[in-house]
Amino acid sequence: MPLPRLGTRSVRLRTAPAVFVLLSVGLAGTLLAVSPGGPRQGRAGGAPSGHIVIEVSKSRCGRGWTRPEPGVHTFDLHNSSDGAAEVYLEDPGSQAVYGEVEGIGPGTTRQLTVRLGKGTYAFKCVPDDADAVTGPSVRITSGQRGPGAAPVTQHDLIPPAVAYQKWVGGGLGDAVRLTTRLRDAIDRGDLSGARSAWLPAHLAYERLGAAYDAFGDADAEINGTDAGLPGGVHDKGFAGFHRVEYGLWHGEPAAGLRAPAAALVKALTGLRDTWSQARMDPAQLGLRAHEILENTVQFELTGRTDYGSGSNLATARANLDGTREVLSRLRPLLSTRYAGLPGLDKDLERARHTLDGFRHGDRWTPLDALSRARREQIDAVLGDLVERLASVATLCDPRRTV
Repeated sequence: MPLPRLGTRSVRLRTAPAVFVLLSVGLAGTLLAVSPGGPRQGRAGGAPSGHIVIEVSKSRCGRGWTRPEPGVHTFDLHNSSDGAAEVYLEDPGSQAVYGEVEGIGPGTTRQLTVRLGKGTYAFKCVPDDADAVTGPSVRITSGQRGPGAAPVTQHDLIPPAVAYQKWVGGGLGDAVRLTTRLRDAIDRGDLSGARSAWLPAHLAYERLGAAYDAFGDADAEINGTDAGLPGGVHDKGFAGFHRVEYGLWHGEPAAGLRAPAAALVKALTGLRDTWSQARMDPAQLGLRAHEILENTVQFELTGRTDYGSGSNLATARANLDGTREVLSRLRPLLSTRYAGLPGLDKDLERARHTLDGFRHGDRWTPLDALSRARREQIDAVLGDLVERLASVATLCDPRRTV
């Protein structure tokens, strides 16, 4: 994933240990973890008491599991090959995954802890530069295991990505129409009307949050901040919705806002007109569903993107709508894989109800008008939702099956 661009919202880099631990939430009962320090040096014969050493290599994948029993087990996955690999513990018949660890470097050992019960299991080793290899099957005759998750492939994600991209095209049309209304009010010198028009236009764009990476440099022109700009809010590179917002709520005359508003409409129109030729990466769709609200917590709920309008909670609500749109396309995949989907739906509804409580007609309560208790309530509701969405990102991460 590319590093964050200056002046835009940062793209949170995904770290393997955190994502894999969160799979335990998504599988609702399956225990999955990696060693807290990430990769550690290890020897096949040096496992702690009670651990099962499993070999990771092309020729001996999965060797070492000789006494399969029900219960919670910790496997020491030792990569004896000369290249990095990822490992899945799966049902070799259905390919349902019960645990996984990525990025096991050559000569290192990573731990996998999982609850196992009645069923058949095998380790699958997936080297970075070779075909997947499935190890010997073992069978456990008793006990209750946690639910597994069938792997999602790149092919599975193409239909929801195409459907979402089509929806984004319509959303860009709405954003252009509403932003043109904002520009026209500024051109007339009607700054009161422009302040009223700014929020609907900005929210129309914010709802498209899962597509930001595909927007490329246009996102900085449309929705960039002054972060990293030498001149801050007075820098010539400060552009887009937040540049217009700053001027409208800091007494700037219409003459000074006409050029930024025109540039904003031009950037949005160009993005809309070329969107049909853009290609979203299907493999990123589940991750984006998580990142929308992760960025909301980081930027909107901290007020870092407030340039005078006091509309952070309105933006958070638009981001919630955007998350729902992504999930609606992913739902056919999640319904058979994610036991926590009903809980996710409840958390989405709780977040909607909480945020709607701060709306008063066309106005929203500014963050700085909230009590500490209310701020903590919002943080908790959105934070819980972000945790659940991390499981969606993990379950929708395409896995190699061959």
